[in-house]
Amino acid sequence: MTSPGSAAEAGALLPLRSGDGSFSLHSAAFGEAFHADRGAVREAVETFVRPSALGRYDAGRRLRVVELCVGTGTNTLALLQACDDHGLTLDWWGLELDPRPLQLALASDDFRRPWDAGRLQALEALATSGRLLWGDARHSLAGGLPDDLRGRVDLVWHDAFSPRRCPQLWSLEVLQQLAALLAPDGRLVTYCAAAAVRAGLQQAGLQLASIPCSDPDRWCHGTVASPVELEHDPGLRALTPMEREHLTSRAGEPYRDPDGRGEAPALLAARDLAQRQHPGISTGAWRRRWGVGTGGPTAAPQ
Repeated sequence: MTSPGSAAEAGALLPLRSGDGSFSLHSAAFGEAFHADRGAVREAVETFVRPSALGRYDAGRRLRVVELCVGTGTNTLALLQACDDHGLTLDWWGLELDPRPLQLALASDDFRRPWDAGRLQALEALATSGRLLWGDARHSLAGGLPDDLRGRVDLVWHDAFSPRRCPQLWSLEVLQQLAALLAPDGRLVTYCAAAAVRAGLQQAGLQLASIPCSDPDRWCHGTVASPVELEHDPGLRALTPMEREHLTSRAGEPYRDPDGRGEAPALLAARDLAQRQHPGISTGAWRRRWGVGTGGPTAAPQ
């Protein structure tokens, strides 16, 4: 990708067709696509809906959800559909910095085509209901969400850009705030399996499990974290010895943002310094031990 030649190009959002044919975007500012290669709708179902295990809840129940980084709204649509399928009433709050991805998606026939009109109308209603909080999610977590959500949220879906691109939303402090929202059996679900994030979730008092994956080039599709033990959930997988050692390596040093205002370069630099002082084995040594990224059976997560 060439370097952007202007501020406008730096903030460009480019439509693209994802692996399952569904609508997605690429962010020039973050240098990443919004969805995994396998496809936007497929990722929403495999990485977010299924690991949430909505079948745990009785029909008619009110499901409280906080969605961090709503983006194009694909995950939200998949959630609306799943709630309908399980007879659940959705009590949803969304956090999003940039209104453009959702605007572009809703204006696109390619985006709208897989979804029925009723669910699209429901998404549009959520976007204008006051439940979608615009701006820096760190500020919304600190004071935008209702106080009575604390300790009562069934699901937190975390779908920010990768930690090296957007460390602000993966800091230990953000993860602790998200953990504090969870009900006693609530779940935080994310595509991310980075050791820094998983170690941060552990430090926030949560138990971890991996989202199973059949792709031979990846060891999982993400992470589920909860105040309760998850290892025996049939839809999840216990962390392997390789994954557990990953957390104790220098890669497990969390991102830190004590005042909630740090910019990405400063947070990355501070973590790089902390990693050099970390007592664990180097990330390179861990990779060599397990053949990660060196022709071995799996690739390292972002």
